[in-house]
Amino acid sequence: MAKLKTGRHTSALKEARKTKKRTLKNKSVKSQIKTSVKRVEDAVKKNDAALAAQHLNAAFSQWDRAAKRNIIHKNAASNQKERLAKKVASILKTK
Repeated sequence: MAKLKTGRHTSALKEARKTKKRTLKNKSVKSQIKTSVKRVEDAVKKNDAALAAQHLNAAFSQWDRAAKRNIIHKNAASNQKERLAKKVASILKTK
């Protein structure tokens, strides 16, 4: 493909296309993480420790995979996991 008249290089155009694809995939992963967090928080509100622990494991797994792929920073994932784990631990204490 030849260089365009507008001065943009084909490599820049290709990179823009790749960025769009990556953005969509990253949004999807982040959305799944937020959904799993909401499930854990709902279980905590209902004081259902077993369900909260089950959803917590799923959330941890999603955070770890996202951090491994550099979708979110590993320290951010760790901080979020700790906050959520404290919420689940709080309902385990009260029982």
